[in-house]
Amino acid sequence: MAVNFDPFRDLDRVTGALMDIRGPRLMPMDLYREGDVYILNADMPGIDPGSVDIDVDGQLLTIRAERTMASHENVKWITRERLSGSFLRQLSLGQGIDTEQINATYANGVLTIAIPVSETAKPRKIEVRAPDEHVLTIAEGRTQSAK
Repeated sequence: MAVNFDPFRDLDRVTGALMDIRGPRLMPMDLYREGDVYILNADMPGIDPGSVDIDVDGQLLTIRAERTMASHENVKWITRERLSGSFLRQLSLGQGIDTEQINATYANGVLTIAIPVSETAKPRKIEVRAPDEHVLTIAEGRTQSAK
């Protein structure tokens, strides 16, 4: 009988338990490029949109959010898997991002951030000309066409 051994399973379990006790939690996200815009979708169910804080410092995008659970007196929890507390995600944007035009929306528990590519970073076409079209020579301090 073969036993599937996963040395990381217990490490993941212990790390998960520690993350529940202290420190900000991560939010799962997808990131893709659509044309000239990067789209980031982060799952944040149950988060009050007013608690979401997004800022850009240089090339570092930081997303913070807070989920608070209603307190129930005289309740004996059977299971409590929904995490409360602070959530944090930081991304290095790299070069070529128009940080002034970043915008965000929150709907159905998903935060969507549109991160546009800057005009200088967009691909552009460079025209190739024949060598004799714009060859300039300098003669007696003047510039003239060599056609």
